[in-house]
Amino acid sequence: MTALRTNASTGETESIPDTESSPSKKDKHVAPTMRIKVYSPFKTYFDADGYSISAINATGPFDILPKHHNFLTLLSPGEMNIEAVRGGQQRIRISGGLMHVKADRVTVFLDI
Repeated sequence: MTALRTNASTGETESIPDTESSPSKKDKHVAPTMRIKVYSPFKTYFDADGYSISAINATGPFDILPKHHNFLTLLSPGEMNIEAVRGGQQRIRISGGLMHVKADRVTVFLDI
């Protein structure tokens, strides 16, 4: 599985070695998913279904999984990781943003 890293500041995408294990194909078909959209005013970085999203806020690293409670947070600079249903792991370097989680929908606004 190929992992990709996108730098939200420059828009460059690069392939990186996948060091974390992902669910097997069999597990992916039964695992719950959520809709994840990551975008800035001029570009959409990710808009698809995923199994999880990880980022960093003022209290430290955190993960969002399907069925997560409603959640709103400011994101700290760092790397956001998305485990996508299609396309494997996506990594996006961010300089900050806002994340909103509600009813298995995760929306991340960057460059605000």
